[in-house]
Amino acid sequence: MRLTGKRVYLFLEDLYQEHEFWYPFFRLKEEGAQVVVVAPDKGREYKSKLGIPAVADEAAHRVNVKDCSGIVIPGGYSPDLMRRNTAMVKLVEEAFGLGKIVAAICHAPWMLASTHILKGKRCTSFFSIKDDLVHAGAEWMDEEVVVDGNLITARKPDDLPPFMRAVIDGVEKTA
Repeated sequence: MRLTGKRVYLFLEDLYQEHEFWYPFFRLKEEGAQVVVVAPDKGREYKSKLGIPAVADEAAHRVNVKDCSGIVIPGGYSPDLMRRNTAMVKLVEEAFGLGKIVAAICHAPWMLASTHILKGKRCTSFFSIKDDLVHAGAEWMDEEVVVDGNLITARKPDDLPPFMRAVIDGVEKTA
């Protein structure tokens, strides 16, 4: 179990994409990571695009980014809601600044566009938000996974296997 002793924050909000939340949740646990589901409100149930519930372990304003090795942000429409939460945006910016893994798939880079971390970085996403990322200063690439330092991005649910391999490799190397 490569990630034993590592803690990863998995972000959650309403309208999350089911595969992009649950696949990382179980893969990270399978590798021994402590997965902490972080959302605006602790203990609240959030529903996916298809209505599948997930419950937050912690509220974003109550966690310390120094206590994790990385953040994984699932897509769906949830990133558009996440980026309205100042504490969630702050966690991403702080994690990135500390060299921790920041991983976002599909529409999740919407969240990154609301931070200051994309300028001069290479990334990918679902094609429909390409302009948002370019306007935030990123160099957008149409590749299944793009790793630029501690930033890991992927395009869509089909890219989950290589995305999670990159995330697990990255988290394993972080302090």
